[in-house]
Amino acid sequence: MRLSNNMFYQNSLNQLLSKQSDVLQAQNQVATGEKYSSASQAPSDYAQAMLLGDKIQINEQHEKNINMLSSRLNTQESVLQNINTTIQYAEELAVRAGNGALNEQDKKALASELKELQKTLYELMNTQTEDGKFLFSGYQDASQAYKFDSVAGEFVYQGDQGQHQITIANNVKINSSDNGFTTFEKVAARLNIADTDLGTGIAVIADQGTFDAFHQANYDDVTAANNSFTINVLPPAPGTTSEQYEIVDSTGTVLQSGDYSGEPIDFNGLNIRLNEGETTASVTLEAPQKQNVLNTLGDLINTLEDGSLTNEQYHHNLADANVGLRNASEKVVYTQATLGARMTALERVQDSNSAREINNQAARSNLVEVDMAAAISELTQHETALQASQATFGRLAKLSLFDYIG
Repeated sequence: MRLSNNMFYQNSLNQLLSKQSDVLQAQNQVATGEKYSSASQAPSDYAQAMLLGDKIQINEQHEKNINMLSSRLNTQESVLQNINTTIQYAEELAVRAGNGALNEQDKKALASELKELQKTLYELMNTQTEDGKFLFSGYQDASQAYKFDSVAGEFVYQGDQGQHQITIANNVKINSSDNGFTTFEKVAARLNIADTDLGTGIAVIADQGTFDAFHQANYDDVTAANNSFTINVLPPAPGTTSEQYEIVDSTGTVLQSGDYSGEPIDFNGLNIRLNEGETTASVTLEAPQKQNVLNTLGDLINTLEDGSLTNEQYHHNLADANVGLRNASEKVVYTQATLGARMTALERVQDSNSAREINNQAARSNLVEVDMAAAISELTQHETALQASQATFGRLAKLSLFDYIG
């Protein structure tokens, strides 16, 4: 009988210890939020959970990169918008400068206003990011993008053509900036003729669009001679009294001809005037040029302040400024468009990353994390069972001791 009681006692003790172990395990799950206290309890689940943890960590770094990139792009968008607004106002002033009623004082007043706009653009084009890097300097972002070269008398780009990139997802990188070379230096200046002085005559561009089309179709960047065109005044043909003219290219091919009465000749957007007595002259297409907006404004300011220019020279320079400013604005708008495309791509990748983060977290949770509500309920059940076991064990212990004394 005593042996049977000992066995019953030991069995009850084992059950009590088991219930205590269940409570401890449930308490640990509630405290840590983890299903298992060691990897050995579920090696496969732990291995998968570790892989998912790595993915979650990488995704979190991508999210940090996205926030940084978003800040950079928003800064650039604001700066470019301010630059374009400033250029457009300069365009308005350039148009106003063409008013024939302006006197020299009026022109100097416009020049002073343009100088302030030039300073504003200079500061904007040298914008720095929150960490002190120059936004438009490319890879040379420790140095400011633009400086004034006092020897050359112009603003010079100091950066390079590099574009920084930020990784925002696996195998996905987006440019975090646009360099000044692409945004400001590759702005086409007005297409022009190399020399407007035809002897004592004058050639001017009367129709810029028509001239641009002619220039683009005919300019030869290999053989310079092919860019010159000769105007010849010829004696009257037999049986006529009117002089003739012809315009020929470098091979002698006649491009245009007709009666010549001494009036200006219209030729592919050019208005060519020869003074009396002149029988030959030439016009040469100028090589296409690029000019940043700071120097375009500098030339316009000089034009307004130079009282010695002829009317033809003054309006020629104004035309240069108008085209240059318009092209500079269009280049900024194009950069804004590419920037907008990047911002849209960024938003889509961010949405994708967020969805991936939710899926990875859920998958990891299913593998090694407890359902807290279920875990608390289970802990309560184990604690109740333990309390019942403790009460039962106490009664059994007393009963055994009585039997032993008896």
